[in-house]
Amino acid sequence: MVKSSQSQLEFVALMAALMSIAALALDALLPALDVIGRAVGNNDPIRNQLLITLFFLGLGSGPLLFGPISDSIGRKPVVYWGFALFILASYLCVAAQSFEMMVAGRILQGVALAAPRTIGIAMIRDCYDGDYMARIISFVTVVFILVPIIAPALGKAIFDVYGWEAIFHLQVIFAVLVSIWFWRRQPETLEIRKRTTFRFGVFIHGYKELLGYRQTMLFTLIWGFITGSFLVYLSTAQQIFQEQYELKEAFPYIFAALALTIGAATLLNGTLVIRFGMLRIVTVALVAFVLISLLYIILFSNSGNPSFPIALSFFALQFFAVGFLFGNLRALAMEPVGHIAGIGAAISGFIATIMGVPISAFIGSFISQSVLPMFIGFLVCGLISVAILGYYHKGKGIQSRV
Repeated sequence: MVKSSQSQLEFVALMAALMSIAALALDALLPALDVIGRAVGNNDPIRNQLLITLFFLGLGSGPLLFGPISDSIGRKPVVYWGFALFILASYLCVAAQSFEMMVAGRILQGVALAAPRTIGIAMIRDCYDGDYMARIISFVTVVFILVPIIAPALGKAIFDVYGWEAIFHLQVIFAVLVSIWFWRRQPETLEIRKRTTFRFGVFIHGYKELLGYRQTMLFTLIWGFITGSFLVYLSTAQQIFQEQYELKEAFPYIFAALALTIGAATLLNGTLVIRFGMLRIVTVALVAFVLISLLYIILFSNSGNPSFPIALSFFALQFFAVGFLFGNLRALAMEPVGHIAGIGAAISGFIATIMGVPISAFIGSFISQSVLPMFIGFLVCGLISVAILGYYHKGKGIQSRV
Protein backbone atom coordinates (compact mmCIF):
# COMPACT_ATOMS: atom_id res chain seq x y z
CA MET A 1 0.00 0.00 0.00
CA VAL A 2 0.98 3.64 -0.40
CA LYS A 3 2.73 4.92 2.70
CA SER A 4 0.73 7.16 4.98
CA SER A 5 3.18 10.02 4.46
CA GLN A 6 1.85 10.24 0.91
CA SER A 7 -1.80 11.14 0.48
CA GLN A 8 -4.01 9.35 -2.01
CA LEU A 9 -4.44 12.69 -3.80
CA GLU A 10 -0.70 13.02 -4.32
CA PHE A 11 -0.48 9.39 -5.43
CA VAL A 12 -3.17 9.99 -8.06
CA ALA A 13 -1.48 13.19 -9.23
CA LEU A 14 1.93 11.55 -9.45
CA MET A 15 0.68 8.49 -11.35
CA ALA A 16 -1.10 10.84 -13.74
CA ALA A 17 2.11 12.84 -14.20
CA LEU A 18 4.05 9.68 -15.04
CA MET A 19 1.54 8.76 -17.74
CA SER A 20 0.97 12.29 -19.01
CA ILE A 21 4.50 12.66 -20.36
CA ALA A 22 3.46 10.32 -23.18
CA ALA A 23 0.42 12.52 -23.86
CA LEU A 24 2.62 15.62 -23.94
CA ALA A 25 5.08 13.95 -26.32
CA LEU A 26 2.15 13.02 -28.54
CA ASP A 27 -0.24 15.98 -28.47
CA ALA A 28 2.14 18.93 -28.26
CA LEU A 29 3.48 18.01 -31.71
CA LEU A 30 0.10 18.01 -33.46
CA PRO A 31 -0.10 21.73 -34.43
CA ALA A 32 3.40 21.58 -35.94
CA LEU A 33 3.17 18.14 -37.56
CA ASP A 34 3.21 19.38 -41.15
CA VAL A 35 6.08 21.80 -40.46
CA ILE A 36 8.13 19.10 -38.74
CA GLY A 37 7.51 16.79 -41.70
CA ARG A 38 8.74 19.39 -44.19
CA ALA A 39 11.74 20.21 -42.00
CA VAL A 40 12.95 16.62 -42.28
CA GLY A 41 12.15 16.23 -45.98
CA ASN A 42 8.56 14.96 -46.09
CA ASN A 43 5.71 16.78 -47.87
CA ASP A 44 3.05 14.06 -47.67
CA PRO A 45 0.57 14.85 -44.84
CA ILE A 46 -0.66 11.25 -44.72
CA ARG A 47 2.91 10.05 -44.19
CA ASN A 48 3.22 12.47 -41.27
CA GLN A 49 0.74 10.24 -39.44
CA LEU A 50 3.67 7.86 -38.88
CA LEU A 51 5.09 10.31 -36.34
CA ILE A 52 2.02 9.56 -34.24
CA THR A 53 1.23 5.91 -34.98
CA LEU A 54 4.84 4.68 -34.75
CA PHE A 55 5.26 6.55 -31.47
CA PHE A 56 2.48 4.24 -30.26
CA LEU A 57 4.39 1.26 -31.64
CA GLY A 58 7.26 2.08 -29.30
CA LEU A 59 4.84 2.80 -26.48
CA GLY A 60 3.34 -0.67 -26.91
CA SER A 61 6.55 -2.67 -27.33
CA GLY A 62 8.56 -1.03 -24.53
CA PRO A 63 6.51 -2.63 -21.73
CA LEU A 64 7.64 -6.10 -22.83
CA LEU A 65 11.05 -5.16 -21.43
CA PHE A 66 10.15 -2.81 -18.60
CA GLY A 67 7.26 -4.78 -17.10
CA PRO A 68 9.14 -8.01 -16.31
CA ILE A 69 12.19 -6.09 -15.09
CA SER A 70 10.02 -4.09 -12.69
CA ASP A 71 8.59 -7.33 -11.26
CA SER A 72 12.18 -8.33 -10.50
CA ILE A 73 14.00 -5.21 -9.24
CA GLY A 74 11.09 -2.99 -8.23
CA ARG A 75 9.11 -0.26 -9.93
CA LYS A 76 11.17 2.87 -9.28
CA PRO A 77 14.50 2.03 -10.98
CA VAL A 78 12.71 1.17 -14.22
CA VAL A 79 11.05 4.60 -14.30
CA TYR A 80 14.47 6.27 -14.03
CA TRP A 81 15.79 4.19 -16.95
CA GLY A 82 12.82 5.25 -19.04
CA PHE A 83 13.38 8.94 -18.35
CA ALA A 84 17.07 8.68 -19.26
CA LEU A 85 16.26 6.95 -22.56
CA PHE A 86 13.58 9.55 -23.30
CA ILE A 87 16.09 12.40 -23.01
CA LEU A 88 18.37 10.60 -25.49
CA ALA A 89 15.49 9.96 -27.90
CA SER A 90 14.35 13.59 -27.73
CA TYR A 91 17.84 14.73 -28.69
CA LEU A 92 17.73 12.36 -31.67
CA CYS A 93 14.45 13.96 -32.82
CA VAL A 94 15.84 17.49 -32.54
CA ALA A 95 19.00 16.51 -34.46
CA ALA A 96 17.10 14.57 -37.16
CA GLN A 97 18.16 15.37 -40.72
CA SER A 98 15.74 12.99 -42.42
CA PHE A 99 12.19 11.77 -42.00
CA GLU A 100 13.48 8.27 -41.25
CA MET A 101 15.67 9.54 -38.42
CA MET A 102 12.75 11.49 -36.99
CA VAL A 103 10.60 8.36 -37.11
CA ALA A 104 13.34 6.39 -35.34
CA GLY A 105 13.52 9.06 -32.65
CA ARG A 106 9.76 8.98 -32.18
CA ILE A 107 9.74 5.18 -31.86
CA LEU A 108 12.53 5.41 -29.28
CA GLN A 109 10.60 8.11 -27.43
CA GLY A 110 7.63 5.75 -27.28
CA VAL A 111 9.75 2.88 -25.99
CA ALA A 112 11.22 5.12 -23.30
CA LEU A 113 7.87 6.50 -22.12
CA ALA A 114 6.48 2.98 -21.92
CA ALA A 115 8.44 2.73 -18.67
CA PRO A 116 6.63 5.40 -16.60
CA ARG A 117 3.32 4.61 -18.34
CA THR A 118 3.48 0.87 -17.61
CA ILE A 119 4.93 1.26 -14.12
CA GLY A 120 2.19 3.74 -13.23
CA ILE A 121 -0.47 1.10 -13.97
CA ALA A 122 1.55 -1.59 -12.15
CA MET A 123 1.90 0.64 -9.07
CA ILE A 124 -1.85 1.26 -9.02
CA ARG A 125 -2.44 -2.50 -9.23
CA ASP A 126 0.10 -3.04 -6.42
CA CYS A 127 -2.02 -0.84 -4.17
CA TYR A 128 -5.65 -1.41 -5.29
CA ASP A 129 -7.90 -4.01 -6.86
CA GLY A 130 -11.46 -4.45 -8.13
CA ASP A 131 -13.77 -1.47 -8.62
CA TYR A 132 -11.55 0.67 -6.39
CA MET A 133 -8.68 0.11 -8.82
CA ALA A 134 -10.99 1.30 -11.62
CA ARG A 135 -11.90 4.32 -9.50
CA ILE A 136 -8.24 5.27 -8.98
CA ILE A 137 -7.48 4.74 -12.69
CA SER A 138 -10.44 6.98 -13.52
CA PHE A 139 -9.16 9.77 -11.28
CA VAL A 140 -5.65 9.34 -12.68
CA THR A 141 -7.09 9.59 -16.18
CA VAL A 142 -8.96 12.79 -15.30
CA VAL A 143 -5.70 14.47 -14.27
CA PHE A 144 -3.97 12.88 -17.27
CA ILE A 145 -6.62 14.38 -19.60
CA LEU A 146 -5.49 17.87 -18.59
CA VAL A 147 -2.39 17.38 -20.73
CA PRO A 148 -4.24 16.73 -24.03
CA ILE A 149 -6.41 19.74 -23.19
CA ILE A 150 -3.50 22.16 -22.94
CA ALA A 151 -0.72 20.41 -24.90
CA PRO A 152 -1.70 21.45 -28.46
CA ALA A 153 -2.20 25.08 -27.46
CA LEU A 154 1.05 25.03 -25.48
CA GLY A 155 2.86 23.34 -28.37
CA LYS A 156 1.57 25.91 -30.85
CA ALA A 157 2.56 28.82 -28.60
CA ILE A 158 6.09 27.49 -28.20
CA PHE A 159 6.32 26.60 -31.88
CA ASP A 160 5.23 30.10 -32.98
CA VAL A 161 7.89 31.77 -30.82
CA TYR A 162 10.81 29.35 -30.64
CA GLY A 163 10.34 26.81 -33.45
CA TRP A 164 9.39 23.14 -33.47
CA GLU A 165 12.60 21.99 -31.77
CA ALA A 166 11.55 23.81 -28.58
CA ILE A 167 8.55 21.46 -28.26
CA PHE A 168 10.98 18.59 -27.66
CA HIS A 169 12.92 20.70 -25.16
CA LEU A 170 9.69 21.33 -23.24
CA GLN A 171 9.02 17.60 -23.07
CA VAL A 172 12.45 16.94 -21.60
CA ILE A 173 12.04 19.67 -18.96
CA PHE A 174 8.68 18.23 -17.92
CA ALA A 175 10.15 14.71 -17.72
CA VAL A 176 13.02 15.90 -15.49
CA LEU A 177 10.64 17.71 -13.12
CA VAL A 178 8.35 14.66 -12.83
CA SER A 179 11.31 12.36 -12.24
CA ILE A 180 12.50 14.53 -9.35
CA TRP A 181 9.02 14.56 -7.83
CA PHE A 182 8.78 10.78 -8.26
CA TRP A 183 12.20 10.26 -6.64
CA ARG A 184 11.45 12.45 -3.65
CA ARG A 185 7.85 11.51 -2.87
CA GLN A 186 6.86 8.07 -4.23
CA PRO A 187 7.63 5.00 -2.08
CA GLU A 188 8.37 1.68 -3.75
CA THR A 189 5.11 -0.28 -4.05
CA LEU A 190 6.47 -3.76 -4.84
CA GLU A 191 7.58 -5.50 -1.67
CA ILE A 192 10.85 -7.45 -1.88
CA ARG A 193 9.12 -10.71 -0.92
CA LYS A 194 6.81 -10.37 -3.94
CA ARG A 195 9.57 -9.85 -6.50
CA THR A 196 10.42 -12.46 -9.11
CA THR A 197 13.76 -13.45 -10.59
CA PHE A 198 14.30 -11.76 -13.94
CA ARG A 199 15.04 -14.32 -16.60
CA PHE A 200 13.59 -15.04 -20.00
CA GLY A 201 11.77 -18.10 -18.69
CA VAL A 202 9.84 -15.93 -16.23
CA PHE A 203 8.57 -13.79 -19.08
CA ILE A 204 7.51 -16.85 -21.10
CA HIS A 205 5.78 -18.32 -18.04
CA GLY A 206 4.05 -14.98 -17.37
CA TYR A 207 2.92 -14.78 -20.99
CA LYS A 208 1.50 -18.31 -20.89
CA GLU A 209 -0.17 -17.61 -17.57
CA LEU A 210 -1.71 -14.40 -18.92
CA LEU A 211 -3.15 -16.27 -21.91
CA GLY A 212 -4.94 -18.51 -19.44
CA TYR A 213 -6.92 -15.63 -17.97
CA ARG A 214 -10.02 -15.39 -20.15
CA GLN A 215 -11.11 -12.04 -18.69
CA THR A 216 -7.69 -10.45 -19.20
CA MET A 217 -7.38 -11.56 -22.82
CA LEU A 218 -10.92 -10.64 -23.88
CA PHE A 219 -10.81 -7.16 -22.39
CA THR A 220 -7.33 -6.63 -23.80
CA LEU A 221 -8.72 -7.39 -27.27
CA ILE A 222 -11.58 -4.92 -26.76
CA TRP A 223 -9.06 -2.37 -25.48
CA GLY A 224 -7.00 -2.92 -28.63
CA PHE A 225 -9.93 -2.28 -31.01
CA ILE A 226 -11.02 0.86 -29.14
CA THR A 227 -7.41 2.09 -28.98
CA GLY A 228 -6.99 1.54 -32.71
CA SER A 229 -10.14 3.45 -33.61
CA PHE A 230 -9.27 6.32 -31.27
CA LEU A 231 -5.68 6.44 -32.55
CA VAL A 232 -7.13 7.21 -35.99
CA TYR A 233 -8.47 10.44 -34.55
CA LEU A 234 -5.20 11.34 -32.84
CA SER A 235 -3.15 10.78 -35.98
CA THR A 236 -5.53 12.62 -38.33
CA ALA A 237 -7.01 15.40 -36.12
CA GLN A 238 -4.55 17.97 -37.39
CA GLN A 239 -5.28 17.02 -40.99
CA ILE A 240 -9.07 17.07 -40.46
CA PHE A 241 -9.46 20.35 -38.63
CA GLN A 242 -6.63 22.31 -40.24
CA GLU A 243 -7.10 21.14 -43.83
CA GLN A 244 -10.59 19.73 -44.31
CA TYR A 245 -12.30 22.36 -42.13
CA GLU A 246 -9.60 25.07 -42.60
CA LEU A 247 -9.48 25.88 -38.88
CA LYS A 248 -5.73 26.00 -38.39
CA GLU A 249 -5.70 28.68 -35.68
CA ALA A 250 -8.61 27.14 -33.80
CA PHE A 251 -7.22 23.58 -33.87
CA PRO A 252 -5.64 23.57 -30.37
CA TYR A 253 -8.90 24.77 -28.83
CA ILE A 254 -11.00 22.23 -30.75
CA PHE A 255 -8.67 19.47 -29.61
CA ALA A 256 -8.92 20.73 -26.02
CA ALA A 257 -12.71 20.86 -26.13
CA LEU A 258 -12.94 17.26 -27.33
CA ALA A 259 -10.44 16.16 -24.68
CA LEU A 260 -12.73 17.76 -22.10
CA THR A 261 -15.56 15.43 -23.13
CA ILE A 262 -13.35 12.44 -22.37
CA GLY A 263 -12.29 14.02 -19.08
CA ALA A 264 -15.89 14.69 -18.06
CA ALA A 265 -16.90 11.08 -18.76
CA THR A 266 -13.85 9.75 -16.93
CA LEU A 267 -14.55 11.94 -13.89
CA LEU A 268 -18.16 10.78 -13.86
CA ASN A 269 -16.97 7.20 -14.18
CA GLY A 270 -14.95 7.54 -10.98
CA THR A 271 -18.23 8.10 -9.15
CA LEU A 272 -20.45 5.67 -11.06
CA VAL A 273 -18.07 2.69 -11.12
CA ILE A 274 -18.45 2.00 -7.39
CA ARG A 275 -22.23 2.04 -7.73
CA PHE A 276 -22.72 0.10 -10.97
CA GLY A 277 -19.43 -1.75 -11.47
CA MET A 278 -16.94 -1.74 -14.34
CA LEU A 279 -18.62 -4.39 -16.46
CA ARG A 280 -22.04 -2.73 -16.63
CA ILE A 281 -20.54 0.65 -17.50
CA VAL A 282 -18.35 -0.85 -20.23
CA THR A 283 -21.38 -2.62 -21.72
CA VAL A 284 -23.47 0.56 -21.91
CA ALA A 285 -20.56 2.65 -23.22
CA LEU A 286 -19.75 0.17 -25.98
CA VAL A 287 -23.34 0.09 -27.18
CA ALA A 288 -23.37 3.92 -27.23
CA PHE A 289 -20.05 3.93 -29.13
CA VAL A 290 -21.60 1.75 -31.84
CA LEU A 291 -24.90 3.62 -32.08
CA ILE A 292 -23.30 7.08 -32.37
CA SER A 293 -21.04 6.02 -35.24
CA LEU A 294 -23.93 4.20 -36.94
CA LEU A 295 -26.10 7.32 -36.78
CA TYR A 296 -23.33 9.42 -38.36
CA ILE A 297 -22.93 6.94 -41.22
CA ILE A 298 -26.69 6.82 -41.88
CA LEU A 299 -26.93 10.62 -41.97
CA PHE A 300 -23.80 11.48 -43.98
CA SER A 301 -22.79 8.43 -46.03
CA ASN A 302 -24.00 10.04 -49.27
CA SER A 303 -22.65 13.53 -48.67
CA GLY A 304 -19.43 15.26 -47.78
CA ASN A 305 -18.42 16.41 -44.35
CA PRO A 306 -21.26 17.95 -42.34
CA SER A 307 -20.96 21.47 -41.01
CA PHE A 308 -18.33 21.94 -38.34
CA PRO A 309 -20.77 22.25 -35.37
CA ILE A 310 -22.46 18.96 -36.33
CA ALA A 311 -19.16 17.14 -36.82
CA LEU A 312 -17.90 18.48 -33.49
CA SER A 313 -21.08 17.26 -31.77
CA PHE A 314 -20.63 13.73 -33.12
CA PHE A 315 -16.97 13.67 -32.08
CA ALA A 316 -17.92 14.90 -28.60
CA LEU A 317 -20.59 12.20 -28.18
CA GLN A 318 -18.22 9.51 -29.45
CA PHE A 319 -15.43 10.53 -27.10
CA PHE A 320 -17.79 10.87 -24.16
CA ALA A 321 -18.47 7.15 -24.62
CA VAL A 322 -14.71 6.51 -24.91
CA GLY A 323 -14.20 8.24 -21.56
CA PHE A 324 -16.11 5.40 -19.88
CA LEU A 325 -14.08 2.72 -21.69
CA PHE A 326 -10.34 3.25 -21.39
CA GLY A 327 -9.92 3.12 -17.60
CA ASN A 328 -12.50 0.38 -17.06
CA LEU A 329 -11.18 -1.82 -19.88
CA ARG A 330 -7.67 -1.64 -18.53
CA ALA A 331 -8.82 -2.29 -14.96
CA LEU A 332 -10.90 -5.29 -16.08
CA ALA A 333 -7.91 -6.67 -17.98
CA MET A 334 -5.57 -6.19 -15.00
CA GLU A 335 -7.94 -7.43 -12.28
CA PRO A 336 -6.99 -11.14 -12.39
CA VAL A 337 -3.21 -10.60 -12.68
CA GLY A 338 -2.27 -8.59 -9.59
CA HIS A 339 0.42 -11.13 -8.67
CA ILE A 340 2.23 -10.41 -11.98
CA ALA A 341 1.14 -6.79 -12.40
CA GLY A 342 4.32 -5.73 -14.22
CA ILE A 343 4.21 -8.51 -16.79
CA GLY A 344 0.42 -8.22 -16.97
CA ALA A 345 0.53 -4.48 -17.72
CA ALA A 346 3.35 -5.05 -20.21
CA ILE A 347 1.80 -7.84 -22.25
CA SER A 348 -1.76 -6.52 -22.23
CA GLY A 349 -0.50 -3.05 -23.20
CA PHE A 350 1.66 -4.55 -25.94
CA ILE A 351 -1.21 -6.57 -27.42
CA ALA A 352 -3.61 -3.61 -27.37
CA THR A 353 -1.07 -1.26 -28.96
CA ILE A 354 0.13 -3.72 -31.59
CA MET A 355 -3.51 -4.16 -32.55
CA GLY A 356 -4.15 -0.42 -32.52
CA VAL A 357 -1.28 0.71 -34.74
CA PRO A 358 -2.20 -1.23 -37.94
CA ILE A 359 -5.91 -0.54 -37.38
CA SER A 360 -5.16 3.17 -37.18
CA ALA A 361 -2.77 3.14 -40.14
CA PHE A 362 -5.28 1.32 -42.35
CA ILE A 363 -8.28 3.51 -41.51
CA GLY A 364 -6.19 6.70 -41.53
CA SER A 365 -5.05 6.03 -45.11
CA PHE A 366 -8.62 6.68 -46.27
CA ILE A 367 -9.05 10.00 -44.46
CA SER A 368 -8.00 12.62 -46.98
CA GLN A 369 -11.19 14.37 -48.08
CA SER A 370 -13.82 13.15 -45.62
CA VAL A 371 -14.34 12.19 -41.97
CA LEU A 372 -16.69 9.34 -42.97
CA PRO A 373 -13.98 6.61 -43.02
CA MET A 374 -13.19 7.41 -39.38
CA PHE A 375 -16.77 6.78 -38.28
CA ILE A 376 -16.90 3.60 -40.36
CA GLY A 377 -13.79 2.55 -38.46
CA PHE A 378 -15.47 3.43 -35.16
CA LEU A 379 -18.47 1.31 -36.13
CA VAL A 380 -16.50 -1.76 -37.24
CA CYS A 381 -14.20 -1.70 -34.19
CA GLY A 382 -17.20 -1.10 -31.93
CA LEU A 383 -19.20 -4.00 -33.39
CA ILE A 384 -16.27 -6.39 -33.00
CA SER A 385 -15.83 -5.20 -29.41
CA VAL A 386 -19.52 -5.74 -28.65
CA ALA A 387 -19.24 -9.27 -30.07
CA ILE A 388 -16.25 -10.01 -27.82
CA LEU A 389 -18.11 -8.59 -24.82
CA GLY A 390 -21.11 -10.76 -25.66
CA TYR A 391 -18.84 -13.79 -25.74
CA TYR A 392 -17.50 -12.82 -22.30
CA HIS A 393 -21.03 -12.45 -20.88
CA LYS A 394 -22.01 -15.81 -22.39
CA GLY A 395 -19.01 -17.48 -20.76
CA LYS A 396 -19.88 -15.97 -17.40
CA GLY A 397 -23.44 -17.27 -17.74
CA ILE A 398 -22.19 -20.78 -18.49
CA GLN A 399 -19.79 -20.69 -15.52
CA SER A 400 -22.53 -19.48 -13.18
CA ARG A 401 -24.72 -22.48 -14.13
CA VAL A 402 -21.99 -25.05 -13.63
